[in-house]
Amino acid sequence: MASVSFRKLEKTYGSLRIVKGIDLEIRDREFVVLVGPSGCGKSTTLRMLAGLESISGGEIRIGDTVVNALPPRERDIAMVFQDYALYPHKTVFENMAFSLKVRGIPAAEIPPRVQEAAEMLGIAHLLERKPGQLSGGQRQRVAMGRAIVRRPKVFLFDEPLSNLDAKLRGQVRAEIKKLHQAIGTTILYVTHDQVEAMTLADRIVILKGGDIEQVGTPDEVYNTPNSVFVGGFVGAPAMNFLSATVERDGLRFASGDLLPLTGDLAAQAIPYQGRAVTVGIRPEHFSADSAGAAGTLTGRVQVVEPLGSDTLVHLAVGQSVLVVRMPPDAHPAVGADMVVAVQPGRLHLFDPTSERSLRLPTPSSAQAAA
Repeated sequence: MASVSFRKLEKTYGSLRIVKGIDLEIRDREFVVLVGPSGCGKSTTLRMLAGLESISGGEIRIGDTVVNALPPRERDIAMVFQDYALYPHKTVFENMAFSLKVRGIPAAEIPPRVQEAAEMLGIAHLLERKPGQLSGGQRQRVAMGRAIVRRPKVFLFDEPLSNLDAKLRGQVRAEIKKLHQAIGTTILYVTHDQVEAMTLADRIVILKGGDIEQVGTPDEVYNTPNSVFVGGFVGAPAMNFLSATVERDGLRFASGDLLPLTGDLAAQAIPYQGRAVTVGIRPEHFSADSAGAAGTLTGRVQVVEPLGSDTLVHLAVGQSVLVVRMPPDAHPAVGADMVVAVQPGRLHLFDPTSERSLRLPTPSSAQAAA
């Protein structure tokens, strides 16, 4: 087992900076997920840790060892790829055992290690089959088993569920979670899917354009996003964003609606009196009952999406369209006006220029404090 640290880690291709000097500490036995849109640098970061990409600057440590110059086989890591990378002519047993044979593990130790991993993943009955006889989910379990038998210091997963259908993704995701609980090895997992990130991670690292936008637990990045980007990326459906002007009594929207502010939100808004802010509201933080609400917004129903467990209502408020999560029995008429209440304390305020949360210090004030 081992911790992992990136210090001022960079990757450039000519004048193009893919990873821009990131700092990150991953604790021993921690499950950390790197998440972000395509091109944000998450897979490149993983490949640099694995030794499959050279680094352009900075330092990578596994435990107390700087591994910048070490070849992949000397880093004591195991990687699970998106495309399984199984040998089609070998059986499941042979695929899982191959890396042990290459590393010179005594022949007597190999069968019990393969059997243990296969039972952990529920594929012990498939050991004599070949990859062509397996489903996609079974092949991904074999790829995971091949990594488990190595007993490495660190597991790396590079979008391992991308080739699976929705049902299988849910099943294998749960198995990966149980696997970590069982073996407790440090895991760094890359995905573009925020649902995978939220359900699997001890901590989530959200990347944008080669920089770390926020690091936190799933609860932290969901409930206290540092920026408009994080608020919009985490959560499904995404957070709603509207422009409003800060007045003495609260937030005034273009529709004329006023939402009162109290407590921390009122304190955050004080420096913005008379100025515009970006207001974030998650779809689930509206209700049709205005009793005890912070205030109400009025809009016109554009689209109604019944999902069985709940109903999504697309509501035009001024020039913005909000997605509102309602109870399953809500069936507002398209074209009708609708009033929705905002749950107290559930607003998020952002600077419209920097798109940073107003609860964070401004860059100038942070530099002054330092």
